[in-house]
Amino acid sequence: MSHKSPLREDKTCLNCNHVVAGRFCPNCGQENTESRKTFHHLFIHFFEDLTHYENAFWKTIKNLLLRPASLTKEYLSGKRLSYLAPVRLYIFISFVTFFLISLLPSNIAEEIKADEAKTKPKITKTAGGLVKITNNTSTFNADTLKLSPQGLKLKSLFKEGKLTQKEFDTLLTYTQKSEDKQVNFSFGGQIFKSLHEMDSIQKYGKKKLHPVSYWFARKLMKVTQNKDNEEIIPAFIESFKRNIPKALFIYMPLFAFLLWLFYDKKKWYYFDHGIFTLHYFSFMLLIILISTFLIEFIYLFGENGVTETIDISLNLIIPIWFIYYFYRASKNFYQGTRITSFIKSSLLLFLNTILMFFVLLFFIIYSFITIH
Repeated sequence: MSHKSPLREDKTCLNCNHVVAGRFCPNCGQENTESRKTFHHLFIHFFEDLTHYENAFWKTIKNLLLRPASLTKEYLSGKRLSYLAPVRLYIFISFVTFFLISLLPSNIAEEIKADEAKTKPKITKTAGGLVKITNNTSTFNADTLKLSPQGLKLKSLFKEGKLTQKEFDTLLTYTQKSEDKQVNFSFGGQIFKSLHEMDSIQKYGKKKLHPVSYWFARKLMKVTQNKDNEEIIPAFIESFKRNIPKALFIYMPLFAFLLWLFYDKKKWYYFDHGIFTLHYFSFMLLIILISTFLIEFIYLFGENGVTETIDISLNLIIPIWFIYYFYRASKNFYQGTRITSFIKSSLLLFLNTILMFFVLLFFIIYSFITIH
């Protein structure tokens, strides 16, 4: 039941100062009601808005999943209040999808590696020049870091009786690992030992890199220096995951552009293709969200042949569903014949796959060079 707020006695609109004869201002559309309301009115108003939003939301989701292109046709025909706007729908589904997926527990193997990394022996500074080893830490003076590759200083300390056999073995292993990480960096036929050397050659050397190559090489060296694959790969994967929403957002205008190239430009505007694209991408993200949580739910019953079969089946069915949905949506929206729609949708998906590959490749490189 709707509870209307009382009208103001003053007939001047608070928003535009226009004279209001009835409940709504004829100039700006604002309701001429009391601006200061009780908590009761606030609660009722919130409940009514929430109910209206939920009705529009579930109606939108139902049509998005079960009736390909119906939302696009309804929106472009002018029926817009009964459904969520395309941009709002995409932003909402995109946010919910990536946010909820990020909350899922990470891979168990990755968690074990992270725990092992935390419990590895740590080396800190001490005074006195001697090494003290405990169950999970090794501490020694900073001067002992300045060791030759052969560990000559360690050997002399060991012979002098300042290091025990266990201390000697621990420090020797550490220095060898540290030296293994100091690998020369090769780029463009040149070898650099450090960032400082690369910068010096670029400023004062004769054999300089191209400015773009120098920028990329410097970024690459900063990422890889003193790091092994166990450190780089997880950081890269995490960085790439963060950039997937950006990649999709950038790719949508390209997707709409290909649609614009394929269909009658007199009948369809780029705007129309843009609305179609927003709805199609919203559908894909929603299916990814549902399938991800469905797989997680299935694995709650244990990892066995049945759950693995369901997982594999879903991973095969979903891409096929994306392809079929796009064919049905394009046929329903652009009103083509079955053969024409099939040929065009197949060709469009093929071209979009190639284009998406290059967009993802760009973001892979971007993700790599932005690892901290």
